[in-house]
Amino acid sequence: IDYHLPMFGAFHNCVFIKIKKEYPYQARKVMHSIWGAGQMMFTKFIIVVDDDVNVHDEQDVLFHVGANADPRRDTVIVDGPLDILDHASPYHGAGSKMGIDATRKIVGEGIVREWPGELVMTDEIKTLVDRRWSEYGF
Repeated sequence: IDYHLPMFGAFHNCVFIKIKKEYPYQARKVMHSIWGAGQMMFTKFIIVVDDDVNVHDEQDVLFHVGANADPRRDTVIVDGPLDILDHASPYHGAGSKMGIDATRKIVGEGIVREWPGELVMTDEIKTLVDRRWSEYGF
């Protein structure tokens, strides 16, 4: 649906991907598709999130990594080409890459626990908080 190349990743070293998940392991398919697409083969970190996450908001993406990803179940590590300017790689132009499936899990993706809905403030409450923010002492 959307993607973002955050500045902290020197753009192509990290990508956030938003998908509308329709089948098990779709996030992994997307990761491998990205690693197979031209210059995106150099992408060192891929984080895939659901369609209700704002990939242009790094805090929103990282929240969903913490809320939806189990390190053993949802992390993929592969070897392949990296940017020759990446001095963290063990070899000149080659090393490992990580994909993180930060989507909500569905049947077919291992043990699936009930997922609670996210808490959302109403517009009325947001307006009240904004109006009284200075009173709260923050």
